[in-house]
Order: sequence, then C-alpha cells, then structure tokens
Amino acid sequence: MWSSFSPTGPEQLKPVGPPVLFAGPLKAEVSNSGPGGPVDAAEEQSCAVGVTSGQKTVRESPPLIRTFLIQRNYKVFDGAKPRYLIATVLLAQLLPAPRGTPPPQRRPNAAPTPPQRRPNAAPTPPQRRPNAAPTPLSEGNCRNQPRVQKDHHQPSSMEGTQESLKNLNGAETRSRSASNELIFFVNGKKIVERNADPETTLLTYLRRRLGLTGTKLGCAEGGCGACTVMLSRYHPHTKQLLHHAVNACLAPLCALHLVAVTTVEGIGSVAGKLHPVQERIAMSHGSQCGFCTPGIVMSMYALLRNNPKPTMAEVEEAFQGNLCRCTGYRPILEGYKTFTVEGGCCGGRGRENGCCMTNGSRAADGLEEVVDEAGRLFNTADFAPYDPTQEVIFPPELMNLSKGQASRSLCFHGERATWLQPDSLDEFLHLKWKHPAARVVVGNTEVGIEVKFKNMVYPVILAPAFIPELNAVTHTEDGITFGAVCTLSHMGAVLRQAVETLPPHQTEVFRAILEQLRWFAGLQIRNVAAVGGNIMTASPISDLNPVFLAAGCKLTLMDKDGSRVVQMDEGFFTGYRKTLLRPQEILLSIHIPYSKKTQFFSAFKQSPRREDDISIVTAAMSVTFTPGTDIVADLRLSYGGMAVTTVMAKKTASRLLGRSWGEELLQEACSSLAEEMTLDPSAPGGMVTYRQTLTLSLFYKFYLTVLQKLRLQGVNVPEVTSQCASATEIYHPETPSSIQIYQAVPEGQNQDDVVGRPMMHLSAMKQATGEAVYCDDVPLYENELYLAVITSTKAHARILSVDISAAERMPGVVCCLFANDIPGSNNSGVKQDQSILADGKVTCVGHIIGAVVADTQLHAQRAAKAVRIQYEELKPIITIQEAIAAQSFYQPIRTIQSGDLEAGFKLADHILEGAMHIGGQEHFYLETNVTLAAPRGEDGEMELFVSTQSTADTQSQVARALGVPANRVVVRVKRMGGGFGGKESRSTLLSTVVAVAANKLKRPIRCMLDRDEDMLITGGRHPFYGKYKVGFLNTGKIVALDVSYYSNAGNSMDLSLAIVERALFHMENSYKVPNVRGQGFFCRTNLPSNTAFRGFGGPQGMMVAESWITDVAQSLGRSTEEVRRLNLYMEGDSTPYNQVLHGLTLDRCWDECLSRSGYEQRRAAVDLYNRQNQWTKRGLAVVPTKFGISFTATFLNQAGALAHIYTDGSVLLTHGGTEMGQGLHTKMVQVASRVLGIPCSKIHITETSTNTVPNASPTAASASSDLNGAAVQNACETLLKRLEPYKTKNPKGSWEDWVKAAYFDRVNLSANGFYKTPDIGYSFDTNSGRVFNYYSYGVSCSEVEIDCLTGAHKNLSTTIVMDVGHSLNPAIDIGQVEGAFMQGLGLFTLEELHYSPQGVLLTRGPGSYKIPAFGDIPTQLTVSLLRDAPNDKAIFASKAVGEPPLFLASSVFYAIKDAISAARAESGITGPFRLDSPASAERIRNACTDRFTKLVPPAEPGTFRPWSVQV
Repeated sequence: MWSSFSPTGPEQLKPVGPPVLFAGPLKAEVSNSGPGGPVDAAEEQSCAVGVTSGQKTVRESPPLIRTFLIQRNYKVFDGAKPRYLIATVLLAQLLPAPRGTPPPQRRPNAAPTPPQRRPNAAPTPPQRRPNAAPTPLSEGNCRNQPRVQKDHHQPSSMEGTQESLKNLNGAETRSRSASNELIFFVNGKKIVERNADPETTLLTYLRRRLGLTGTKLGCAEGGCGACTVMLSRYHPHTKQLLHHAVNACLAPLCALHLVAVTTVEGIGSVAGKLHPVQERIAMSHGSQCGFCTPGIVMSMYALLRNNPKPTMAEVEEAFQGNLCRCTGYRPILEGYKTFTVEGGCCGGRGRENGCCMTNGSRAADGLEEVVDEAGRLFNTADFAPYDPTQEVIFPPELMNLSKGQASRSLCFHGERATWLQPDSLDEFLHLKWKHPAARVVVGNTEVGIEVKFKNMVYPVILAPAFIPELNAVTHTEDGITFGAVCTLSHMGAVLRQAVETLPPHQTEVFRAILEQLRWFAGLQIRNVAAVGGNIMTASPISDLNPVFLAAGCKLTLMDKDGSRVVQMDEGFFTGYRKTLLRPQEILLSIHIPYSKKTQFFSAFKQSPRREDDISIVTAAMSVTFTPGTDIVADLRLSYGGMAVTTVMAKKTASRLLGRSWGEELLQEACSSLAEEMTLDPSAPGGMVTYRQTLTLSLFYKFYLTVLQKLRLQGVNVPEVTSQCASATEIYHPETPSSIQIYQAVPEGQNQDDVVGRPMMHLSAMKQATGEAVYCDDVPLYENELYLAVITSTKAHARILSVDISAAERMPGVVCCLFANDIPGSNNSGVKQDQSILADGKVTCVGHIIGAVVADTQLHAQRAAKAVRIQYEELKPIITIQEAIAAQSFYQPIRTIQSGDLEAGFKLADHILEGAMHIGGQEHFYLETNVTLAAPRGEDGEMELFVSTQSTADTQSQVARALGVPANRVVVRVKRMGGGFGGKESRSTLLSTVVAVAANKLKRPIRCMLDRDEDMLITGGRHPFYGKYKVGFLNTGKIVALDVSYYSNAGNSMDLSLAIVERALFHMENSYKVPNVRGQGFFCRTNLPSNTAFRGFGGPQGMMVAESWITDVAQSLGRSTEEVRRLNLYMEGDSTPYNQVLHGLTLDRCWDECLSRSGYEQRRAAVDLYNRQNQWTKRGLAVVPTKFGISFTATFLNQAGALAHIYTDGSVLLTHGGTEMGQGLHTKMVQVASRVLGIPCSKIHITETSTNTVPNASPTAASASSDLNGAAVQNACETLLKRLEPYKTKNPKGSWEDWVKAAYFDRVNLSANGFYKTPDIGYSFDTNSGRVFNYYSYGVSCSEVEIDCLTGAHKNLSTTIVMDVGHSLNPAIDIGQVEGAFMQGLGLFTLEELHYSPQGVLLTRGPGSYKIPAFGDIPTQLTVSLLRDAPNDKAIFASKAVGEPPLFLASSVFYAIKDAISAARAESGITGPFRLDSPASAERIRNACTDRFTKLVPPAEPGTFRPWSVQV
C-alpha cells in the first residue's frame, strides 16, 4: 500500500505496509453480476473511509467524513441505512497534512525506507553501511521514481499527444520527454509514470520500482502463474467493469493506462486482516514453499471478484495457468472448494451428502471403525466467512478518469522502443502505413517472449487494444464476426452464449473452437491474448488456426487505402510464421460461419500435458454430406504440427469426395493420409512416428463421431459398436475427491503439546499475503549492481577468443568478469573437479565462462548476450550409449554382491533379460537460484543471502574462491521457494561468481537466474540406463539377479558417486533376492553436471526392479501383484548389503493398501472394462517401496542447534537445516515446544546462518527432521536442566517466572545442541556395516485409463499407505506424501528433457517442459499414514517422509503398462515388452500396436540425425 507525503513536500513514495481493509461493519457495494456486469451505483460513486495512514487506522465520525468528501466533489452514497464503503484509496490522499508537519528529510539521491515489518514477519534486511539507503523502490540510485498525484482533481497533462503521434518522424530517436504520462492505480494508489519504457513489464515495475515483492518471478513466459495479478478496467462504452487475472511477467507497463492493478499485498495482510482467499489456502495446508502461493491466491481472488459463488469446474479452470511443485495441488483445491457451490460448509449438518467434515469417513472403505483415527486436517469452522460485499472497490477517481477522459492516443518512448497507442482505426492504419515493420501488440503473449528469449528488438510497437472496431462482435446471417483484438476469453464467452441459444446444427464450428479453447494456455493468457494475434503469429502448432482453415473462416484485411476479404485456406500461410498480409495491412476481423445442417465438424489437440500445453498435433475436420445420404459432398482436413505451416490434406480430401462414409472410405483415407502427411525423420520437435500416427488416429475418431451423428439424423450407416464408442468421447475432467487418514494424538495429551497434531506451516499466512521474504525480495541496496552470466553455446570446445567490446559499450555496464578475476581458487564442486569460470575450455553447453555486471538486470542480461566468443569445437559425448562405447566413466565402479549368482541362475526354471531407460528430471523449484552478496568493507568479510540447501558448503566454496578463511563469510537463508536437491551442491555455481564480482567491485551484487538459464546451467536428476538378467522359478519366486546401472553424470562428478551407490542400495526395492550382483557406472559426458534430486538415485534403482518383476509376471502369465507379494521382504530378512530388516511394516502397508483401495473389486472392474472397450483400456498396479534413511556418507549424519531464552520468556531457535517448504522449521518449533513445555507462540526461528550453527550438513536425504530435531531436543533439554532448580523452588510459577529467576541468578540461558546418528557406517570392500539408520515403507495402488489412439491417459485413482512412524505433524507429512507422489508422477509419466545431438538442452521453461498441473491429480486420492508404527530410531518415534513417497508414483507408470498390455493383447501380442520412463503419450501410443501404427513404420536408426537424443 502506498501513502503520499504531505502535499507541500517533495513528490516521493513511501511504502507503509498493507492496509486495514476490513474495519468492523463497514461495507462496500460491489457488482455481483459477473464479468462484464453493470457496475453497482455504490462502487461507481463512492470513496473510502476507515483506511490506513501509515500504521494507524484513521477513525473519523461518519458525518465529518461525509462533509469532507462532499466538499471535495466526491458523491456520497445514501441508502436507507447509512453504509460506509471501504476502498484502498488511502485517507492520506484526501486529508491535508496537519499544519506545520515538515516533509521527511532525505538526501537528494537517497531512497525511501523499506516497509516497517513486525519483528517476526521477515528477515532483518541486510546490515548496511551508514551511507547506504535500503529501498524497495529504487533501481540503482532511485532513478525515475513514479509520481504520486497530490491533488486527484488536477487535469493530467496529456495535451499534445495527438500531435506527437501524428508528427512522429523518427520516433525511434525522439527524446523521452515526448512521452505521455502513464496513469494507473496499484492497490488503490494512483501512480503517474512519466518515463514508461515499452520493454518494462508490470512485474519488473512492481518488484523493482514499487517494492511490491509479493508478486513472484517464476518463468518470465506466462507459464507458471507465480506472477498473477488482477487487472480491473472500466469500459465507458459498455459501462462494464471487468476484472481479469493476468501474468505480470508478460503485461507491458505501457498497456496499463487507466487500469487498476491489484496485487496480493492489496487484498490482505497478516498485520491487518487476511482476505478469506489468503486465509483458506494457508489453513488448508495449501502452501508449502509458498513461492507459487501469491499467484494462486490472485487467480482465485480474480475468479471470486467476477463470480462470488463459482462451481468447482470454474475454480479448476481458473488454475489452468498456475503451477505448484510442492503440494501436489490437493490441499489447494480442498481449501478453495469451500468457496464453491458444491463446497460451502454446512457445519456438519449434511453429513450424509458428502460434507467436507466427513473426509476420511470409514464407510467407503469397509474397514471397521477405529477410535483414534482422524481424517480432517483442518476445520472449516475456523475459516472467516467470505462476504463479497466487503471487497475493495474500484478506485472512484479512476472511474471518473475513465468516464471523463475523451479517448486519446498515447506515446511512450523507451531506451530501444517506442509504444504508440492509437485511439482510432484511421490513426492505426496511418501508423501501420508509416511503420510497416512495426509489431502490433495486444496481449504481448508472443512479442514479450520474442523480446525476452529470442533477443528481438522492435523499435516501434503499435498497441490498438482499445480501438472500438477491433473489439466489435457482430452477429450476421451466416455467422459471427469478431474484431481482431477480441481476447480469447471474450470470444469463448460469446461462442458459449451462441451454443446455448442457437440450434445445435448451426454451432458445430463454435463447439469445436470452444473445445480447443478449454485447453488453450492458461486463463491468464486467454484473458489478454487476442484472436487476431493467434492468427497473425502463424504458429505451425496453433490450436485455433486448423479450425479456422477447416471452417473456411473469412478475414477482413485493411490498410489506409481500403479493405479486402480473404478466406483462410491453404494459401493464407505462405511460410514459417508468415501470412499473405502485406506489410502495411492489418487484420480487422475474422468471420466464423455457422455450420450447415448436413455438416459435421470436430477439432482435436494432442499435447504432452492436457492443461496449458503446446500441442504436438492439432487437427480440425469438416465433412458435409449430400442431404439425407452418407455421400461426402465436401471434406476439409486441416492439421497443425505436421509442417512449417498449418496444412490441409487436399489430396486425401479430394479422393474421398462422392464416397460413402464407411469402412472402405476409412481405409482409403488412412492409406492416403499416411502418404500425404509425412515428416522428415529429423523434423524439429521430434516424435515423428507418433505425429504421423496421430493424423490417422484423429481421423479415425472423427470417422466414428460422424457415424454416430449420421445415425442420429436417420441416415443408414454402420452402427458404432459399444466397444468402439469410447474412442469418440470428449474428455471432461471430474472434480477430484480425497481422503486423508492419520492417527489422532492420545487422549489427554496437553493442548499446548502440538506434536502429532496437524499444525499449519508457520509461514503459511505470510506466504499467502506475499509478506514472506525470499532471497530476491530483500530490499535493494542503494549502490547495488546486477550480474548476468555468460555461458557456453558449445558442449565441448576450446575457447579461442572472447570479444567484450560490444557489451562494454552498452548502457549501464560496469564491468565484465572472467577466470583471471578470481582472487582465490577457480576450482569448485563437490570433488573440486569443475571451474567457477571456464578457463580456456568448456565442457558443456551452459558452462559459465564469465559475467557482466551492470546497473539493472535488463542491462546486464542484454550485455551478456552481446559478448562474442569464438570456439574450436571438440567431439562431445552426450548420451549414456556414447559413453559406454567410449568407456567414458568416472571411477570407482561400484559393486554389491551377495549369495552365489552362478548357483542361483542354475536353480532357476526361467532366465529373462531386459533393459530400461529412465529419463532425467528438472527440479523446477518455483524460485530459481538466486544470490545477493554484500561486502562488509573490512577484513575481506562478506555476507551472502542465498537460496541454498547447504549453507556450510556455500560458505566454504565462496571463501576458497575469494582466498579468505571461512570465518569471513556469512551465509544466510531465510527460506527457499523449493529445493528438492537442486540447491544442495549446484547453488554454489552462482554464489561463487556473484561473490567474486562483489569482492572485485566492493559493492553489493545480486543475481537471480532466469528460468531458462537455471534449467540450462544447473543440471537435474540423473538419467539412468539399467540392464538386468533375472532367474526365477515357475511360482514366480526370484532366485537370482544380475543388474547393471549406468547414470549420465555430466561434466563433473558432483554427487554422482553417492547417487549410484544409493541406486545399488535400492536395486532389489522391497523384494528378497538370495543371489544378487549389482554394478554401478557413472558416465562422464558433456552435459551440465547432474545432481541430487528427491530420492537421490533410489527411484531409478527401484524402477528397474519393478521392470524385471513385471517382466517375470508377464512371462509366466501371472498377475504382477501376486508375484510382488510372493517376493516381499519379511521381518528379519537380510538385504544384499547385509543389513537385517527390523521393524518391517511392508506387509501391513501392503494389506491395508489393498483393503482401502478395494483392489479385488477394482481388478474385476478393470478386466470387465477392457473386454468391453477396444480403444480405451484401464490398468491397475500395486507397488511397494523400502527407502533407507541416512546420508550414505557417514560424516554427514550430524546436526547442530542453538537456543536462546530471552528474559521475557521468548525463545529464539536456530538449527542447521534450511526451510524450503517441507515444514522443517515448523516441526523444529513443535519439538522445542514439547521439550520445553511451552506453547509454540513463544518460539521463533528467524533464519539459518553459518554464524549461528557452523558446519551444517545439507538439508537433504530426508534426514533433516531426525538430525536437527535431535539437536534441538538436546539444546532444549540442556536449558530445561538449568531451569529445573527454579521450577522446583517455585512449582506454581509461570515459565516467565522461572526464566527471570534463572537470569537474575546468572544462569546461561543459551545452549547449543548436537546430535550424530549412532552405529552407522558401511564398507563396499567388505560389504558390511549399517548403511541406514532405519527404513521408511509404503505401498501405492493406482488405476489409470489410456486412450490407445492418442496415448493420453487419465489418473483415475490412487491409494497410498505410508509408514511415517508417529507423525510429528500429520498435515505436513501428508503434504509431503502427496507432493512427492505428484513429483514422481511427473518423473514417470510426463516430464521429458530433450537434448539435441550436440548437447543443447531444448526444453528450457514451462512452455516446453511440463510438470504436473492441477488436472493431473488422481480423481480419487486416498492417503493413509500407517497407525501404531512407532520408530525408536528417530525423534519422538517419527520417521522421515521427504523422499520415500516419490517412488510410489511408479504405480501409475506400471498401471499404464498394464493398460498397454491389454491393448496389445487386443492385437494378439502378449508377454514382456520394454517401456522406458517417462510413459509419455508418445510412448504409450507407439506401444499400443494396431492397424494405424502399421501404416507408419519408423525410420531406421542411423539413417537420419534426430532432433533430440535419449541422454
């Protein structure tokens, strides 16, 4: 929230903390008429009272306020009863400053002070030298501050705009003084920006200029939703007030004239009052790391502003553009279900009607009632009610400006671009004539990405978004005409209305467009992207252009001399991203025709992920019949993704004219399409065989759909059998339902003892309001600079020369940095085998060669791209197969052997060999790697704020690079926006470079990697190739196993040895194998070094085990569940590394999972379904996991803690673990609370730092709660022992009494704690010792449905039973189980990294790399924490939970494999088959061999150069 200073003072902005938005009974009248509804009189005419000024709520008597408002020409609403309205317009804008108030004193170039935060709200800002001014508003030295209007009724200086536009000669070089004022509102506060740069996004402006850091940068391409804000605009022509969720990372600042922006800070705060949207996501445990939370909050908020009582389907649609990597989505949906028509809480009165309070009811699962079993993780009765009349109103001044200002042209000049916003069609046409090369921008969803990622520069940008003719929608006799700048959301709303009101035969095309729009990007993109932009971008994989082609839509093109109408046909797209428009022409409108009575129309889209994804192949098909017959009169088949443009299958269509719609036509069509729709085997995008097969499969779906429709019209055609009917079904997602079950705390447990209770994450509320501070949210230092890295474009090469001359000439550049600038050692990495900055040679694409330091991020990044490097290329090794051929391995090669392998194979009735490849995985933490380094100015001291899991490692690597002792470097971590192992060892890649730059320039330096840089540089999960030979008896009992693992380690060892070792420790998963040998090789390749990732090699090791157990079952014709159960470990069994299993709960987990999932009934239902359906198949799988808990490097199994008790009784706690969303700090507070016997509210953890707990092990290996919890316990017990005499002396005293007594008695109230795991250590040489402290066990049962024609699949249900001992916090533990499961679901079914044969990563952002979205959750999800399973090896009988559940998602993979087996059986193919991971749509479709796949044989390997290779 913003408050202006006194009207007489200088024009400055001061952040003052969030507003008190909801003060007592004050109410706001808002429109409930939905999007585009008429504006309520109250919202239009009123202004606010009772809002904050500074930190105080102004409380005035209503009559005084009323008089004051009337005096200033504000209309005041008079109702039957006096009602007073709340707005975010601050009273400070309206009330004059008290007489004699001096304006705040500030040095001329100093920056405003940062927001005043409560002590526990945020980390302390960096300690600054006396002359540095922290500011969340400045960029560099407080340049170009936006102006806050002092008198809202002064006319804004917009004169001369028309002239400056009309006389724009040499617009590109005109001085910026010719720019207009940009007026917009942020959270109710008026902003007047006189230097708006066309290339500045709203996100950059919010974060860097206004200091509003609640809105996050996740990807910069509109693909993750972390930057979602709400834009509100009043349209004077329609008298409508529209609210839209948009991506701030793509929204151009210049497009915001007369717009109200609402960010997460503007709707509620922890200090004031949370909005119900913020409160419910926090209290329902829907925020873990919290980085995505503000974006999700704003998506929901925007939905409620338009529709206060949405349906669950509308909620799910609102989240299509939002991603979360932590939670698994379930708790978010569950919390927000309470706002919906379906989910409003009845307080338990409607128990029989599926009330939210019956979550976890026992009725469904047929198990007897268990008294101490709980099923509710939150109580809806605790939620504040949602009252839509209390919403923040649209700023009244903005309403008046929007109404009163005649439409006018705008012009904004930036550093490299000029933004021209014409106010009339005539002016737009003249500008386009004058600037034919100018880019036309409406939503900026394409141009924004071109400028950011493709380094495009557009000197002139035309923004015609508000020209009435281009927004018009006209209904004509034969269709609907849409103006070219109509947004996709608006077009969808108009078409939905038409479908509801017109006869069905007229709306075939409309329904096809609506079907494509359902899966078109996310709602934030559809809200701003224009239909004309979609056409003119001319993307070959456009979702809509095939529909427009097949429907024969007409386009009206125009220039200043006149207009012409062209039909969209195969001639419209003239080449890759080219159309037949002349440079001076614009697209005015598109006419979409009604369909005819005998016309049938369908559209299809196949993409890796259903929601918000770029298509692999799109298609639209239209057939018109001679009336009353099945004779084809007209046929149009249009495809995207099959050429450099959208294409029509002309030859096939002409062949089928005059033919009857039957089996012969189908065969002819498929043969013809297979010939006509061909692709070069090296085609960009790869998946060539799959794409060609899809052209046939999609036509077959259309063929069946048309048969059904013809029969409905009474035409005599063959009936579509019930077996084939499922191929015609259109996917409609079901709303997910879920059950969570955990053991309640024992009766009589003290209410203050929260161990075992589902306590909310301590930071959840702050995360939901945007107040939680992440590394890049730390306010800017006054003299801070920004760093951008220079990376290699070659996988293996010598550096011949580096030319920085162009970079040094660029604006804002301070210096360039290379290896010779490092004062200490250039060696870094876990094994010191990689360089901080490449010196003479690069060994991967993305190898950091140097860095550019400049005044802003934009300047630094542009300059880094201007550096020119010449290379001498060397032969790279990219794939595991290339490494095996070249014998390119790191040493040592690890082996574990147990039993007599030779004898085991002799004993076997059958021997089977197989192999499997498991793809890598990108961490995709929502917060990319970020470091802020600030030199302390003496003795080589430096302070670093880093997003890292390993503070000690960061400290030692930075100290080594700077050539100083570790005691001069302090590393601080408040929280991370996700880590998952990716910030364990690889975060030092960035930290060391930033520290070297800060040391060289003696100034604070910041760098946050962009998503594409982070994915390119930092590596991910190791791809694995597993080969196995397994011997087994006729019963299915395994007697011998020989398995070899090859991992793609990359260009340095990093943690690869430990990862291969853990794969070997999990090679048998949960199965007893008496004779076994496992070997582990890690391949040296020219890829960025792969690293730790949740599971750390365990999932890859177990995945290969499940492959051979499935092969055994299939070769014997037995059920896989039977073979798995037969081979499960039993209590007292010994592993291949000779560790005896005690406290084994695998059998209990297995039996409970089968019981809760209703496995037997499900199996019967799946078999029946598969007999009844040919083109969709269902599969079912039950998979166990046994995951060892401990660092396999013995020395890391230690932890420290530090606890201070202050004289007021409050406790400050710190420990060596870092918080990345897993709730570690929350659990540590719970532990301390129990040990000290005081409420959690008295205990605070501020951050993790190297100057409080030294030499901390990384927060990894799932062991952090065990290790740090025991250390915290140790510290607290020490303090308790010291307080014991005072408790004994004063038994009735309070905690505070005892603390004060001890203090006055000079007792040390500070203690450090320490813990090391006992009796642990293993030797590979002797195959003896204890590798793990204990094991976590779990079992999962999943059911899926696959579409055999497209390879798409649905996750129907999953039941998980997980042994977490006695849970410290069931809400956090269930969140970890679900989050790990969804991450595993991505690993095994969705996420695919594509590398070129030259080692270039091709998937570098959410546009091309797909993590699971909201729509990927199993429709039914049950998570049960095993009861009565205490673990004596960890704190309070708990167990680790971070990594073990991830592998349970393989149950979905093996359920898919089960379904594919059913499809193959339909074609007469049985027995084992290889299915590599992930089970992508491409792999599923290609494995389902049928009549269509036989028409498209794949090209022979070695005869072509593939677009991407399996690394």
